[in-house]
Amino acid sequence: MILSEWCWLLPAVLVLACSSLGAQTVNVKGRVTLETFKGRAANSSDAVIWLNPSNSIAVSPKFPRTAAPARYRLVQKNKRFVPHILVVPLGAVVDFPNDDPFFHNVFSLFDGKRFDLGLYEAGTTRAVTFNSAGVSYIFCNIHPQMSAVVIVTQSPYYAISSASGDFAINSVLPGRYQLNVWHERCLPETLKSLSREVEISPSSFSLGQIRLAESGDLLAKHKNLYGRDYEPPPPTASYNQP
Repeated sequence: MILSEWCWLLPAVLVLACSSLGAQTVNVKGRVTLETFKGRAANSSDAVIWLNPSNSIAVSPKFPRTAAPARYRLVQKNKRFVPHILVVPLGAVVDFPNDDPFFHNVFSLFDGKRFDLGLYEAGTTRAVTFNSAGVSYIFCNIHPQMSAVVIVTQSPYYAISSASGDFAINSVLPGRYQLNVWHERCLPETLKSLSREVEISPSSFSLGQIRLAESGDLLAKHKNLYGRDYEPPPPTASYNQP
């Protein structure tokens, strides 16, 4: 090939190279360390980390979007919510099936999504559309030991840490993001202080170590649906369906 032909092809080659580079995504990694009151490392699982895109990234045609809100399940079984922590996209519908042989009354009075599903029996289910981004703490108005958390994000880029604290957010479009962290044993002001802007690129894909200070079981002391302490059930009480 003569030199003039190379010169003619060079702009096209550069355009293809730049387009390929622009489409490149990054696997973001990091580690969460949850420290106890005495400064010792605790089990660092169940921290939720997510990246909210800057305006320039959010309007990009390459930014992944959910075609239609998905449907999720938060099951009531053995007086527990399963899973305990659920991350869903904005607009998702969450079903709350009752798989116990007695009544439940699921509610949330927090800013993420406020609702009261009322009393419903074994084998039935009710649903909630989570149309506001944020953190919703879920309880049962009958059984104080039951708790769960639904985190609604506007971004598909999130992860939940393992017991070792490691997490990975795959296929992230390069650009600027707001880093957010949540853990149920940390105070809101502690978590807010960890929020910061980060630049994600092929040469900068690690969020490093995120240190969390444990503040105890913050969900254990919640009130009931009416803002009062739970009353201990009588020894023979049951909530079996009639």
